[in-house]
Amino acid sequence: IHILALVFVQSNFVEPPTPDTSLRSLSETQTRLPCRYQPEKGERVVQVTWAKELPEGNKEQIITAHFTDGHTEFGRYSGRVKFESSSPTENSALLIPSTEVSDEGTYTCHISTFPNGNFEMSIILTVWSLPISSLDPVILEEGQSFRVAATCRAVGRPLPRLSWDTDLPGQSQNRTSEGGGSVSSHYSLHPLRGMNGKKLDCLVWHPGLDGPRRISNLLVVQFPPDATISASPGDWYVGMEKAELVCESGGYPKPQNVTWTWRGGALPDGVSAVGGKLFFGRALRTNDSGVYGCVVRNNVGVGKTEYLLTLTETSPRTGDSSEDNLLLIIIGASAGALVMVLIIIVLLVNRYHRHRNKKLEMELSEKTEEINSLSRQASFRRLNSVSTDPRVQVKKKTKTKNE
Repeated sequence: IHILALVFVQSNFVEPPTPDTSLRSLSETQTRLPCRYQPEKGERVVQVTWAKELPEGNKEQIITAHFTDGHTEFGRYSGRVKFESSSPTENSALLIPSTEVSDEGTYTCHISTFPNGNFEMSIILTVWSLPISSLDPVILEEGQSFRVAATCRAVGRPLPRLSWDTDLPGQSQNRTSEGGGSVSSHYSLHPLRGMNGKKLDCLVWHPGLDGPRRISNLLVVQFPPDATISASPGDWYVGMEKAELVCESGGYPKPQNVTWTWRGGALPDGVSAVGGKLFFGRALRTNDSGVYGCVVRNNVGVGKTEYLLTLTETSPRTGDSSEDNLLLIIIGASAGALVMVLIIIVLLVNRYHRHRNKKLEMELSEKTEEINSLSRQASFRRLNSVSTDPRVQVKKKTKTKNE
């Protein structure tokens, strides 16, 4: 009869709208279990009770509210749950402010009415917990055998899935704990120095996450140093100033211990070492030649190298200076000769123009004199033709007599 009554009035539950309701929540967050009964005309809700079904089939009371006597919390739920509304008989939704995984189960909202009796609706609650993950890297050394380079672990509900994001050649192996509450993944490889500093990230997958959670990690592979010595550029000679040798070393971790030797022993006087640099604090001497050694160490191994220093008696720059001076002399002489040629050309051009102008003046003067001479001669001829010709005078006299 009770079940029939429940089914008959199930539609009076306006929240949730369906009789079979499943909810999902995350641990450490607030969970709301809806329950609102709409009484019929002349019907009144007098009491609301929430209960949780136990594995053996019994029900454990959580909280109850009477329309006149107030509400009561029971047992381990005291202080952990509360009604959403100050009027629980009208809005009977239950709140769990900080949900725990143990809160997962089936909850029943029991409504007591007058005069129609009791009615129930159930909600199945699933509680997820977001994964808690960690990554444990392993410091490797070059030359070791195939072994684990990093381990990634995660716990969550449901169980997370782990994968690796890397370009390193290796293999991963996943394991689940006996209780099924945690998962781990081991990534193994054969360590080489070229792998040092390469990406080896762990990805944690879970349905409660929008995407994979990345745990960033860089592989660490330690290897011994390789030492090399470089010298100041150019030939080294007796009397050279500010000379230095530099010991460069690879390796990881970077070597901090650098030792210099000369001919297998102590350094010459006036020569000092500061880390990877060897300074000659004075001009080079003939006896500074010989084998200089550099030894570098890190926690993995040792690197050694030698450099044979040979000195010349004179600076190679002296010959260069003579050649440079000779070149400057040649350039200067060529420039001087070019200037002299230009001066001579200018003088010759000037002399040519003066000679030409003088010749033109003489020709002009001769022409002027010639013109003047011809003019005078013409004048004399006209004069003589008028006043000195006897034939003219005789004709004039004869004409007079005849008259």
